[in-house]
Amino acid sequence: MNQEIKNTSNLFNSIKKVSGWTSISRVFGLLRDIATTGLLGASYLHDIFVVILKIPNLFRRFFAEGAFNQAFIPVYSEYFNKNNDPSSKEFLNSLFGTLLSFLFVFVVIVLIFSPAVVFIFAPGFYSDPQKQILSVEILRIMFPYLALISLVAFASAIQNTHSKFSIPAATPIIFNLCLIITAYIIAPSYQVPVYPLAWSVLVAGILQLVMQIAPLAAIDRIPIPRFNFSHPGVRKVLLVMLPAIFAGGIMQINILVDTIFASLLETGSPTWLYISDRLIQLPMGIFAIAIGTVLLPLLSKIDFNNNKIEFINNVRKGQRLVLLIGLPSCIGIFFCSEAIIATIFYRGEFTYIDVIKTSLSLKVLALGLPFFMLMKILIPSFFSRKLTRAPVLVAAISLILNIFLNYVFAFIYGYGHIGIAIGSSIAALISVLILEFILIKDGVVKLMNPLNRFNLTLLLSCLVLSVYLIWFNQNFSFQEMNELNRILILSAEVISAILLYFICIKVFLGNRLRQLIS
Repeated sequence: MNQEIKNTSNLFNSIKKVSGWTSISRVFGLLRDIATTGLLGASYLHDIFVVILKIPNLFRRFFAEGAFNQAFIPVYSEYFNKNNDPSSKEFLNSLFGTLLSFLFVFVVIVLIFSPAVVFIFAPGFYSDPQKQILSVEILRIMFPYLALISLVAFASAIQNTHSKFSIPAATPIIFNLCLIITAYIIAPSYQVPVYPLAWSVLVAGILQLVMQIAPLAAIDRIPIPRFNFSHPGVRKVLLVMLPAIFAGGIMQINILVDTIFASLLETGSPTWLYISDRLIQLPMGIFAIAIGTVLLPLLSKIDFNNNKIEFINNVRKGQRLVLLIGLPSCIGIFFCSEAIIATIFYRGEFTYIDVIKTSLSLKVLALGLPFFMLMKILIPSFFSRKLTRAPVLVAAISLILNIFLNYVFAFIYGYGHIGIAIGSSIAALISVLILEFILIKDGVVKLMNPLNRFNLTLLLSCLVLSVYLIWFNQNFSFQEMNELNRILILSAEVISAILLYFICIKVFLGNRLRQLIS
């Protein structure tokens, strides 16, 4: 029992570190979006910037943060725990050389074929020659960022395996600061302000990479590239990584589909969806991704066959923590969507029509938030055991379903960008249901009484929260307020809602919260 309490405490402490730094980073990310939307509004320039920025970011999440981590951390943990120190360093050096080779070739190919890449990701931009030419130029400036941030992700994965979470979680702050400074100080003096924004992305990547040198040196893990592509550890990582690119990036693949469809809709649609997604990423990054980041190396160090109970308990802890935060986040964003958008973005070139359009897609994505968050917990429970078949199958189903639903709701029913959000949320729901079913079948997730104390507490607390938010929003019109009043009223609403929710949790559970989670 003491060991279980110790493990739970270690899990919470690690999550708090990641969550704390990620929270700060997400706040700066929000300030970045305020700066860029205030500068460009929901114009075609902002559409181009957010869509083109998604291209290196999408590949980053595929190759670096998502798929690479899912494949690398379990293999490196195995080398680090079972083999000697020179053996683990040899593995890192060989993998580093392989990664450098791949990134160089891949980036060069994309730079050469940039027009084709833009057409694949944003076919709607080709209806306007001005959009087409500018999009290709911006892509060629920004895409080398992929190589830089992929190396940052490699360094972060090494640190995470050594239970060093703070620097990797704090690194994105540099990216956000670079864009904030550019948007407020440098870009306004340019006739086409999207150019300096694009260059600032590249500068941010260089600074983020430099930031990793000291922490890697502290654990004696600065890799030196060796081009040993036949190293058994490298082959093992690649073998797991290929399906992980598909399975670990379910949400990213769906975002790609959303981007393609959004480019075919009216001007502003990519921006409205981008802002909605960015706000959904706040609770995702602060909680779900933080928990998943800590959970993957933790599960990878557990021998499932010999320590099945410990493995199951850690997966259960992760799911309960996500539900404890994900459900009230869903309710809060849903009922406060217009107030949130108006308070944060209603200024400069961003009109109140943009506020309404964005809040509608945000409401729909909020309904899918708990399922987006749960996927960040469920996927590591497969890859930590080096199982790839089930996640790949679920990813394929999710992708096909999302394409179909996007087309039906956005074009056949005419819901536009809202239809794209509907498709993504439904696809996430079905993906989670299938993953949970497989984990139950594998004995990783145990069926519990649906009316247990934890579930009833969540239900009652969320009901109280919903009633309170409905009442609060009926008494205020954010459209008619000045900027200061919007900030004050929304802050009061959010703080009071959080306090009310956790008071309900405390009343219904007493001091048993940590016990029920563990």
